[in-house]
Amino acid sequence: MTNRNLNLTENSIIVFKVGTSTITYPNGKLNLNYCDKLVRQLSDLANQGIKVILVASGAVGAGLGKLNFQKKPETTSEKQALAAVGQGVLIQHFEKLFSEYGHTIAQILLTRDDIANRKSYLYARKTLATLLSYGVIPIINENDTVATDEIEFGDNDTLSALVASTVDANLLVLLSDIEGLYTKDPYKHPDAKFISEVKKITPDIESLCGISHDKRGTGGMVSKIQAAKIATSSGVPMIITQGNCPEIIQDIIEYKSVGTLFHPAKKTLNCRRRWIAFAEFSQGKIYVDEGAKEAICTLNKSLLPSGIKMVAGSFERYKVVSICDEAGNIIGKGISNYSSREIHKIKGLQSKEISATLGYSLGSEVMHRDNFVIFENEEVV
Repeated sequence: MTNRNLNLTENSIIVFKVGTSTITYPNGKLNLNYCDKLVRQLSDLANQGIKVILVASGAVGAGLGKLNFQKKPETTSEKQALAAVGQGVLIQHFEKLFSEYGHTIAQILLTRDDIANRKSYLYARKTLATLLSYGVIPIINENDTVATDEIEFGDNDTLSALVASTVDANLLVLLSDIEGLYTKDPYKHPDAKFISEVKKITPDIESLCGISHDKRGTGGMVSKIQAAKIATSSGVPMIITQGNCPEIIQDIIEYKSVGTLFHPAKKTLNCRRRWIAFAEFSQGKIYVDEGAKEAICTLNKSLLPSGIKMVAGSFERYKVVSICDEAGNIIGKGISNYSSREIHKIKGLQSKEISATLGYSLGSEVMHRDNFVIFENEEVV
């Protein structure tokens, strides 16, 4: 087993994500023995001065077990009801276990809306930083009791990556039901080869993804690769590893080569650009011509109305929208200074014509270069 240098020190921040299929039995009831071992390992890290955040799935599964349901329901309202029951079961159990090892926990429930709203995002960032400074271990889950199809994360892999990005974590660890990334689905193909390290997430890497084989979870390798994109673009290395044995956490801290390590990108995004790229849903699309594409992608220029061919969707000022080329390919995301209605009127015009057309001007740029992310340039692939 070779060693990895992850440069972890006292006060390093590590985000751990544990999934439903790891934390519960097939019948949905909590795996108490596993939870006890996991909490012991995380408490020992905290005793070493490492700041720990746990993103824990399993509220719906725990509710399933508590109410003795035989299978996960299909409707959102039924899932929300189970989550309302199960979340109390989860947090009560973690509170009991962590307190036995002398640690205080805090429960944080999030929806995609909480992260997409810039103000809420910043408050969440400050709250997490304050809790960590107090020595508290935050336990985070998606707020399944109120999340809908439009705002839910869909899996806690994405949530954990957004949390790691938000707190500038030093490492993200996904404790999964699989050892890491393979060339094929190892449950279906015995000849699948294990991939120990990924230097860059390429289309070839993405093509290796499959779907979850476990009906209790919502994720799979697709969601884990998406999480890796978010984490690595934010400068956070990420490890996917077999979580059924919590003692593997100690191997990670000792820099042993376990699981698949995704290296951080060489060029990473600052906090504001991370939020633009990953946290906020795109509210619409702005299509640009080849000249504008070259200006913003190659010359690092702002987007002017003269380079805009078309706008799609309905959005207000200062919302995040996708930037597309004439072929429809999304090349980036950014904050628009103008609404979709205003852009319809000024597209193709020179900046000096904005006032005469609208009767006012919010500036010469539809999108300032500091307020957009070009995916290829920023290694957000």
